[in-house]
Amino acid sequence: MTRRRLPTLHCLLAALVLLAPCAVPAAAAPPALIPLPAQLAPGDGQVLVDSTTVVVVADHDPATTQTAHYLIDLLARTRGLTLHLADDAPRAPAIVLQRDPQAPVAQAGGYALDVDGKGIRVRARDAAGLFHGAVTLYQLLTPDAAKGAVSVPALSIRDQPRFAWRGVMLDSVRHMQSVAEVKTLLDQMAQHKLDVLHWHLTDDQGWRIQIKRYPELTRVGAWRTPPDAGHDGEPTRYGGFYTQDEIRDVVAYAAARHITIVPELDMPGHAQAAVASYPQLGVTGQRPQVSVDWGVNPYLYNVDDATFSFIDHVLDEVMALFPSTYIHVGGDEAIKDQWQASPAVQARMRALGIADENALQGWFIGRIGQYLEKHGRKLVGWDEILEGDKLPADATVMSWRGIDGAIKAALLGHDVVLSPAPQLYFDHVQSALPDEYAGRLGVESLHDVYGFQAIPGVLDAGQAKHVLGVQANLWTEHMPSFAHVAHAAFPRLDALAEVAWSPQASRDWPGFLARLPAQLARYRAQGIGYADGAFAVDIATDRNLALATGRATVTLANQAGFGAIHYTLDGSVPTPASPHYDAPFTVTLPATVRAASFVADGSALAAPRERVLDRAALRSLPGNTLPNCPGSDFRLRLQPMPDATSTEPVYAVNVFDSCQQFPATRMDGVAAIHVDAVRLPRNFALAHEQKLVVSRPHATPFGELVVHADRCDGPVLASMPLPDPAHSPRRFQLDAKLPARTGEHGLCLIYTAPIDGALYALERVSLLATP
Repeated sequence: MTRRRLPTLHCLLAALVLLAPCAVPAAAAPPALIPLPAQLAPGDGQVLVDSTTVVVVADHDPATTQTAHYLIDLLARTRGLTLHLADDAPRAPAIVLQRDPQAPVAQAGGYALDVDGKGIRVRARDAAGLFHGAVTLYQLLTPDAAKGAVSVPALSIRDQPRFAWRGVMLDSVRHMQSVAEVKTLLDQMAQHKLDVLHWHLTDDQGWRIQIKRYPELTRVGAWRTPPDAGHDGEPTRYGGFYTQDEIRDVVAYAAARHITIVPELDMPGHAQAAVASYPQLGVTGQRPQVSVDWGVNPYLYNVDDATFSFIDHVLDEVMALFPSTYIHVGGDEAIKDQWQASPAVQARMRALGIADENALQGWFIGRIGQYLEKHGRKLVGWDEILEGDKLPADATVMSWRGIDGAIKAALLGHDVVLSPAPQLYFDHVQSALPDEYAGRLGVESLHDVYGFQAIPGVLDAGQAKHVLGVQANLWTEHMPSFAHVAHAAFPRLDALAEVAWSPQASRDWPGFLARLPAQLARYRAQGIGYADGAFAVDIATDRNLALATGRATVTLANQAGFGAIHYTLDGSVPTPASPHYDAPFTVTLPATVRAASFVADGSALAAPRERVLDRAALRSLPGNTLPNCPGSDFRLRLQPMPDATSTEPVYAVNVFDSCQQFPATRMDGVAAIHVDAVRLPRNFALAHEQKLVVSRPHATPFGELVVHADRCDGPVLASMPLPDPAHSPRRFQLDAKLPARTGEHGLCLIYTAPIDGALYALERVSLLATP
């Protein structure tokens, strides 16, 4: 799709979302392809593909046959369309797959796809390109949720990837996925033409890869005892590991889909699980527990020869399992306290002539890089590996602390992968809806990911060649099940795919949205639980005006600004036949508004959302919607227990300051406050940021929930003692009377519990009127 066609495409989009009248013939609809091909020229006519259509492997190559079977199987599973292999093309139009050294697209991974009166032909110069072409053909054969035969429009595609590294990082340490679940992610990566799975396998919270020479790594290091093990859905122990046979199976599964798996073993920091297994690997000589705390733990690898021998032996087994050119060695968040406090480490630094601990980390990473280079591999690490100026010349830098690391590395001549927080950190939530899953705030929306610029503007053309590509990261502290992973990944993975594959000049947000509903149908056909937050309807009203007048003006919108919104006021499920939302409307209290977004064919983009509008509901807000008090923007959405797999409830927490604001509300007639409260484990390792945690005096043994008027330094309106954690349920209720007030006023709610104990969160805060 080129820029020249955008006026027609925008007209089509207007018709699709029912926002403006626009007559567009059906043939003008762009094929629902994600990522968008580099070149697409429509033709005349169409080709019917049904159960009589055959797939011909024209080159008789085993790799081509494998791709043919992949396409046939995928179509059978998702569309109920059964195709068969044939040795030669019959007279009727057939699907022909062919490796051809003279194929029109010369770039690695590229392909040509033609649909005309002769049938459908996919040609490529390499096996990866042919596979990518088959994936595009699969999308052409699944333009909607229908089953069986499908007509494919005549067209000509010439396509190739923008970047060689089109990656996803999966953290299997904080929470582990089964082999089948890893394969599910690989399947979806393949269907999006993503080609690198960066597999995070070791960290403070677990060691997930079997190393036969060191069995304690998985006997001890693979398991942790969660906070409050065995209570309220928390398992008695958490962990597991992948055997070497399982890893070989996953690597082969990925390779069959032209995906390379790059393993990560984090060092010199994030080493607590390894040190728990073999204390001599650490600096202190003491054996810690495998960590249950998210964040930055203090344990580092030692820098003696015995520790490097251990690392070398581990790498030997890792390299035998993973044929990837790159081995990821982490290098991030290695706080140097233990090195600074160790006489032995300081003596080693003096012997090596190393001036400081940052330089020592550079020397450490450099030594690992040399070992990998001797074995024909390349080191890749997070951008902290730039510290110390000892980085091997062929090392690749993965920039996560924004894009500055990528810029510095490229200027120094290193290859780089852009994977910056927060833009490509998929542990960030993707909507601000009250029913959003657990994760880190703020919001990184589908639109935010789609708008990511992969090449920093400060790089010239030569320096930009060092940008290998982009990668999204699925850190799993707050993703205890694969349902959480899928919710975080999809459909943002579609946006990432287009950033990584499609030409920058052809990217077009409205066009992407128009192509996305077909992909959502493919997810549904494969049982992928994608997030619908981009299209879910937010039901907004002026609370105080409604409280004053008894009438609420309702505004409906969704995050993406896409689709036709329909609503009901009688409690029924909205359908395309329900009233269409054109402008804000007014209802008389009490009322129940339900709304959903739809595309032109009548399919829903998201599940309906509901809001009850009455005086009690307008004075009652979920804690997730109450903002932090001024001064700290750090915020998490936490599930009740770190390893509990439920997707709800979820609680908003600021681990640095337990202070939230209830927005200005009409207080006339309000006589009391009711709080549904919850106590959560404080399993966060904050390292040097621990000093930022706000401690407040408390008047009762376990602290209070204090309610201030208007501001956080305003008069105290109520103080509600917290119950004894040892003898009370996690979820409890607090009630207090409030002095009579008139007009609109806000509240500041502060927990004063000791900061060496549990965290406390607000599940819901309700202002109660005089009976």
